[in-house]
This record gives sequence, structure tokens and C-alpha cells, in this order.
Amino acid sequence: MSPVGDNLTTEQRQPGLADLDLRSTIDLVRLVNEQDALVPAAVARSTQEIAAVVDAVTARMRSGGRLVYLGAGAAGWVAAADAFECRQTYGCSGAEVVAIVAGPGPDALQRGWWEDSPGAEDDRDAAERDLAAIELGEHDSLVVVSASGQTPYALAAAGAARRRRALAVGVTANTATPLAQLVDHTIEVVVGPEIVAGSTRMKAATAQKLVLHTLSTLVMVRTGRTYGDLMVGIRPDNAKLRGRAIRIVVEATGADEQSATAALGDAAGDARIAIVSLVARTDAEEARRRLERSAWRVRDALGDGRGV
Repeated sequence: MSPVGDNLTTEQRQPGLADLDLRSTIDLVRLVNEQDALVPAAVARSTQEIAAVVDAVTARMRSGGRLVYLGAGAAGWVAAADAFECRQTYGCSGAEVVAIVAGPGPDALQRGWWEDSPGAEDDRDAAERDLAAIELGEHDSLVVVSASGQTPYALAAAGAARRRRALAVGVTANTATPLAQLVDHTIEVVVGPEIVAGSTRMKAATAQKLVLHTLSTLVMVRTGRTYGDLMVGIRPDNAKLRGRAIRIVVEATGADEQSATAALGDAAGDARIAIVSLVARTDAEEARRRLERSAWRVRDALGDGRGV
């Protein structure tokens, strides 16, 4: 394998930026913004690959599998943030969407970035241990995030996932990487050199964030965590989210706010139960039974082919 930097777009220098530290602040802000604006187009070029991964991950999750993110350094924490957001937005448990960061390991969301240990991204054995700790299996999907596509921890994890017969996905900012040779699907979002050479927390990390939130959002849609465009799996554990849950039930059912609030109370805060009970004109227990029979997909529980 070539030394890091020899063949990686993300490690190259952009021409004409040798005076970067001498430029005015307003010029620097414009430059960063101009560079960030290039990222969505780069992600768009991976539309087919992202769609294929969404369908593959959805199929595994419908069989009881988990969506597992893994990465080192900035890539790992981008992945961890996306996993955390799935919990609040879609009501996923920490057992359904998991984040593993090199160093903190499977407890990444409970432990802070300061516990990311030096050399963690080079520790191949740690990757094996981390996947063994969560008992990664054949129904699971492992999404390995690595800007370079060469990180030893990431490569070891991808290889271990394949041996465990899990779906393996690589998300990189370079092409023709070693990671691509080890996974079932590769999403390569090539954003080019950074304005600070090698600082992949910039465009590369922005691209990773766009890819991961597209992936997780659409997997949640496909697995019934939404009803139309409404996030009915929301976990309303604060005042803001309780208000949002009421609005979601009102939008989904046409009920008034008072009725929606009462239905949510009967449903112990579960918007899906409240919606089914109001639309089907049944009590919360019957609504729950209908949802359980339909794998908690509101549209299926209602036999509903209409838009919301």
C-alpha cells in the first residue's frame, strides 16, 4: 500500500492557496463557503450507489438487523452524531442504530471525544474486538466511514463484517481505495483537496454528513418510521418535542389539538398509536395491536394508500 498522501485526493494541496494565512478574513469566509458549495454536487454523483445502500440496509433491518456506523477520528464522530439524531427524530433505540468510534468503541455515544486514544485508527485488533462486543451478525449492516479509505481500523472492521456475513458499506472521499475492495457497496464522494491540505474535517466530513443523513433518513422512511413526510416515530421527551408530536398527530389525522393531545396521552406519547386510534376510531390498545401486526408501519396498520 502506498504511504498516505501519495495517491489520495484528500491529501493534495489546492493550487494558489500558499498565501491562505495572509488573506483577509472576509475572503477566507467566502473561500470556505465556495468550497462547501461544491459538496452537494459531489454527493449527487453518488445517487445510484446511495439508493442501492438504502435498499440493502432496509432489507436487513426488516429482518431484525441493526444499522451500525463505524469510523475513526472526525469520520467516526460524524457517524456518531447521525446515529444519535436517529434516536430523537425517529424513536430508534441505541440497539437499532449503533455508533462505534475508534478509541471509545461501541460506547462512543456514552463517552466523550476526549477519550479517543492516540493511534486508535491504526489498531486493527480493536476493530475486531469492537464488532465482537456488539455481536455483529448476518442481519446487520456495517457502514464504515473513512475519508482516505485506507485507515487500518476501518479496513479491519470491513473485513470482519464480511466474515460475519453482515452487509458491509464503505463511505470514502477517494476512489479505488483498499476499503472499496473489502465491502459490498462503496459510496465514493470525491470533493477534491481541502483548503487546508489534508484537513478532512472540512469538505470530506461535510460530504460524509450529507451521505449519512440521506442514508439514515431514507432507511427510516422505508422501515415505516415516517407516515408520509411526518416523523411519527418521534420520542417526545421534552417540551419542544411534545409540541411537535401534537402537531404531527393533528396533521396526520385532521383532529383538533385537544383531541390529538388526549390521544397522545392515551398512547403514552406514541404518535403512531395516537394516529391509528384517531383515524381508525379505536382505542389505544387496539391501535397498538394493529401496529404490532404491521411491524409498526402506520400506513399498513391503516390499510392506507392515500397521501397525508
